[in-house]
Amino acid sequence: MTKASSNGPDATPLGSGVGHYENFPVASWLCPPALRPAVAAIYHFARTADDIADEGDAPAAQRLADLAAYRAELHRCLQPTSRSTLEMPEARWPGIFLALGKAARRHALPAQCLHDLISAFEQDVRHTASGHRYADTAELLAYCRLSANPVGRLLLHLYGVRDAASLRQSDQICSALQLINFWQDISVDLPRGRCYLPADALRRQDVAVGDFASDNGAKEAAMQAVVAELCADARERMQQGAPLVHRVPGRAGWELRLVVQGGLRILDGIAARHHRSWQTRVTLRKGDLPRLAWRALWM
Repeated sequence: MTKASSNGPDATPLGSGVGHYENFPVASWLCPPALRPAVAAIYHFARTADDIADEGDAPAAQRLADLAAYRAELHRCLQPTSRSTLEMPEARWPGIFLALGKAARRHALPAQCLHDLISAFEQDVRHTASGHRYADTAELLAYCRLSANPVGRLLLHLYGVRDAASLRQSDQICSALQLINFWQDISVDLPRGRCYLPADALRRQDVAVGDFASDNGAKEAAMQAVVAELCADARERMQQGAPLVHRVPGRAGWELRLVVQGGLRILDGIAARHHRSWQTRVTLRKGDLPRLAWRALWM
């Protein structure tokens, strides 16, 4: 449910072959083989939580109750115990937490990052139910700190990159990916009752959410200006985080280069359509891969 899940530009799963939780390069051929079980375990943990929050017709109260139960199982699986999650009769998602528990013990995964992801799903449920509108980019970034930034921090932890500068740059990249997905998905989100367009950006151009939903031709130039402003902000954040590619070792560093270039390519596609992303969703295609590879090589 978080935009980092169905939440992340289609740029990010290069090589993964997955259509969900695109911030995870799951089982990519560039992912070091020794880390693939852990990356897959984190992915399936997030994917399942996403489904709890977003799939089916359950009311918000039921979704939140299920996420609370999911968090309780996360807490149990992270405890130093010899008892298998599969042996717990109360366990509802044994396969998810058996794999995650093994990864957590083997790699000492930071528990807070995993809990933050659940918090992001809970926030999405509440906001969708209440019709919440984000006041400004700062509030959106606070959401990204829960929904997107933990993904990068978990992967950096697996790669053994843990210095403060790298973590800051990872947060910039992950927040940028989240924001890019917001502006990529306007045409998808608004019909589903989700709006991530910050109120202050709308006020600056004297437009309303309803103008995007109705494709108000009289306000088209102003709506384009809103999307252009938001995309420029996301591009700047991505560029600020991009030097991280030189700190991540080996094949993982090359994958990160493709992630960064994929996000930037989505922004290029939105710009090529004159920032009318409320009309058409821009995605990456196989034909973009040579361009991405070339740009990644020259980073």
